[in-house]
Amino acid sequence: MYSAEVSRANPTSFIFLIDQSASMEDRIGGGAGQRKCDVVADALNRLLSELAIKCAKEEGIRDYFHIAVIGYGATIGSALPGQLASQELVPLSEVAAAPARLETRTKKVPDGAGGLVDQDVRFPVWVDPVASNGTPMSAALTQAHSIVSHWLTDHPECFPPIVLNLTDGESTDGDPSLAAESIRQLESTDGGVLLFNLHVSGDTATPNTFPDSDLALPNAYAKALFNMSSVLPPGMRSYVEQQGITAGEGTRGFVFNADVTSVVQFLDIGTRASDLR
Repeated sequence: MYSAEVSRANPTSFIFLIDQSASMEDRIGGGAGQRKCDVVADALNRLLSELAIKCAKEEGIRDYFHIAVIGYGATIGSALPGQLASQELVPLSEVAAAPARLETRTKKVPDGAGGLVDQDVRFPVWVDPVASNGTPMSAALTQAHSIVSHWLTDHPECFPPIVLNLTDGESTDGDPSLAAESIRQLESTDGGVLLFNLHVSGDTATPNTFPDSDLALPNAYAKALFNMSSVLPPGMRSYVEQQGITAGEGTRGFVFNADVTSVVQFLDIGTRASDLR
């Protein structure tokens, strides 16, 4: 299982759920660090850009992936810009062609003499940081269930879709575990749909990346998100181990209290569905 080829003829889909509640205005890990909403938006924009680069061939960007980005806070709906927001799932080539804007950012690059120099680069932005109102996580997961169900009807043999929920953990519209379970029960012929959770907490507790138990997690919200998360398939677990992280058969797609580097690492692992063909 989890071995289906990802190709233009048999693409898979990613559904990103972005917590946009008022508490995302708080700082990640407490203290004077970045706002949670900034960390999440920046990491997701970087991921979308890297996905486009990964899928770029001579003739253009190949649509190995179809993308949905659902924000949930004051409202629930697509967080993609412009006309992209009108589609349930958007082919990656269309996402790449229509960022909201390009920003100039500074990147460290080798200077050819063993050092690093600053270089200005153009950075595409699709998702802006938003923090307002409550956290309707159950409703957002229910919407993800609907999107994935429609996708599987049309792509029954695909590598299972991946739902990535980026949140600070406290649902305000009831227990989200039932909606999460309904997502995990969906399946293609290649395996069950994967639900991963990234808990960007204001808690100062030690970060915990890809645990196999909730025993070391510091609060009920983190434990609930851990238990909502899918166990990593063997291929993803092997990649985790290559990054120096201990991973067992019970390791789940869950990260707690991650810094910026961990956020990007989480998303990278979460989108390594298969070798692209």
